[in-house]
Amino acid sequence: MNPSGEQVELAFGEQRAVVVGVGAGLRTYSVGARAVIDGYDADELCHAGRGQLLVPWPNRIEDGSYEFGGRTHQLPLNEPARQNAIHGLVRWAHWSIADRAADRVVLEHVLYPQPGYPFALELRVEYSLSEDGLTVRTEATNIGSEAAPYGAGSHPYLAVEQEVVDGVELRVPAASVLIADERGLPVSSAAVADEGLDFRESRPVGPVRLDHCFTDVEREGDGRAEVRLGTTTLWADESYPYLMVFTGDPLPDVARRSLAVEPMTCAPNAFRSGEGLIRLEPGQAHTGSWGIRP
Repeated sequence: MNPSGEQVELAFGEQRAVVVGVGAGLRTYSVGARAVIDGYDADELCHAGRGQLLVPWPNRIEDGSYEFGGRTHQLPLNEPARQNAIHGLVRWAHWSIADRAADRVVLEHVLYPQPGYPFALELRVEYSLSEDGLTVRTEATNIGSEAAPYGAGSHPYLAVEQEVVDGVELRVPAASVLIADERGLPVSSAAVADEGLDFRESRPVGPVRLDHCFTDVEREGDGRAEVRLGTTTLWADESYPYLMVFTGDPLPDVARRSLAVEPMTCAPNAFRSGEGLIRLEPGQAHTGSWGIRP
C-alpha cells in the first residue's frame, strides 16, 4: 500500500503530474525529464508538507487556540516544539475521486465537525494540465448551520536544476513582508526593502534564509500574482493575497535544494489575528485558483 493512497496520473503533452488520495496532494509534476516540483516517491510518507493542501487554515495558529462566534476552541498541537497547530486538518485525510480524465482530476472530502473545529465543510479540489501548465482550483462550502472560520493554502516546492537555490533568480512581486518570532508567528510587518527581502526585481536568492510571508502583492493585468524562480512561474489569483516563501534551511530533506512557494488566503495565525480570515456563512462557498507554468 502506498502511504499517500491512490495515485492519479495526469498527462498533457510532455507534462506529467501525480495527485494522491491522501490529502489530495500533488506528489510530482514534471515536463519531459525535468522535475518542476520537488516531490516525493510513491512508497514514501509525504514529508516537509510537500505538495499538500492546507485547509481550513494554512501555516500556524498560536497555542492551537482561537475565539470565534463567542466561543474558545482548542486544536491539537501538531507542531509541538513551537506549541502551534499547523497546516489545517485534511493533509492526512482520505479524499474521494469525484471526476477524472487524462489531464484532470477532481477530489472531494467532507470535513466533519470535531473538537477544536466544530464546523462542517464540503471540500473540492481540481488539478488540471493544459498548454498553460498546471492549474489547481480549491472550493470550500460551509454545509453547517453556523458561520465557520476558513483559510486555505498549498505547499509546493519548486525544483531547480542546481544543487541549491542560491544562484537561481527569484522574483516575488510583494512590497511588504511579515516579521515572525521564533515560533513562526507574525509580530509586525515591514517594507521588503527595509528587511533586505526586496525581490520585486528578479535577483539571485543568494545566502538569504527565507521563511517569510510576503503581502501587498503586485498583480498582472489578469489579476494574477506571479512568483518566478528560474524559468518556472507560480501564479495565484486574487483570492490569495499572501505568499509564503521558504528555503527549507532547518529541514535536512530540503536544505535549500528547492523553494517552497505557498499561496495562502490568509496570514499565518489568522484564526487569532483575523488578518485575511474568511468567515464562511452557512451555504456560502469560497474558491481560489493557483498554478504553475513550467
